[in-house]
Amino acid sequence: MKKVFVSGCYDILHAGHLQFFEEARAVGDYLIVSFASADVLWHHKRRKPSIPDDHKKALLQGLRMIDEVIITQGHNEGLDFEDDFLRIRPDFLIVTEDDKYGPIKRALCAQVGAEYTILPKTPPRFEAVSTSSIVRWVQAPTEAPLRVDFAGGWLDVPRFSRPGEFIVNCAISPLVSLREWPYEQRAGLGGSGAWALINGKNGFDSEIELGVGWQDPAVIGETGLCVWRSGTKPELDFKQNGDFLTGRMAILWTGSQHDTPSCADLPRDYDRIAQSGRIAREGVFTKDIHQIAAGVNLYHQTQLDEGMQALPEIAGSIAHKYCGGGYGGYGLYLFEDAALRDAAVSSVAQLRPVEPFCRV
Repeated sequence: MKKVFVSGCYDILHAGHLQFFEEARAVGDYLIVSFASADVLWHHKRRKPSIPDDHKKALLQGLRMIDEVIITQGHNEGLDFEDDFLRIRPDFLIVTEDDKYGPIKRALCAQVGAEYTILPKTPPRFEAVSTSSIVRWVQAPTEAPLRVDFAGGWLDVPRFSRPGEFIVNCAISPLVSLREWPYEQRAGLGGSGAWALINGKNGFDSEIELGVGWQDPAVIGETGLCVWRSGTKPELDFKQNGDFLTGRMAILWTGSQHDTPSCADLPRDYDRIAQSGRIAREGVFTKDIHQIAAGVNLYHQTQLDEGMQALPEIAGSIAHKYCGGGYGGYGLYLFEDAALRDAAVSSVAQLRPVEPFCRV
């Protein structure tokens, strides 16, 4: 009888583990699965298992392709199963192609004449997941805000960042969820960042891969009225809950979507953009909507100089600009007070109110 030995944490079992166990079992006649005890997991990774060891062992033992399950206690990194391996003396030690402890495992196999076998990757029968991605999915919120950006946009794109300058933005409600999305798509409100967050994914990485900036996932995850330091990664300068903006913001659908990545490398006035960020930052600090409006209007002038069409003037508005990269999507409008905002919303088609959102 050929005994096959595999080891791992198997902290949250998923279909990928089952496929691996089946393929490992096919190498021999008897499959032994070992996993690190809670004590070992804490010793090496400073985290606790998702379920108690005896529950994990019972789950593994219930799988038809597994013949024996061992909870390991060793504290040698990468070889927590060493004592059990030397006792059992299996014929094969099966590992995956990304095993990072190859040399010491090969040496262990040599002591008992076992064959160190790298199991080649095969096409997954299910969409590939990992333990960490499952944890992110479980921990992901069911709802998320979108965002409006006031000033300093594009300075969150790593290649355009400027030390000492700022990006000013605000998370907004109504919130979105996997089942309800009460906004237009590709509209300049950071929808891709919100979608990543509620799907348990890393929104920062996905935005950077698109060649754009990090401000969307940053403020959607942080929430509130935020001032960020320009740089290659999010660094919060300060934030407020944004209550003084309640009843004073609205967004206008322009009738066309926009594509931020396609706009990223167009020529624009970054000096003026940086100035708009400084002005709006002061307005957030002093809770002065007129100061924020000055930053918004300066930024919009930059958008017009870039070639965007002028947004329509709306009675009662003190500032407006395109959200995000512009060239379509939503336009942001600021109002002196709630009465003027609500009057505009009731009289202008495609204009809808939004409110600041801050999660406690």
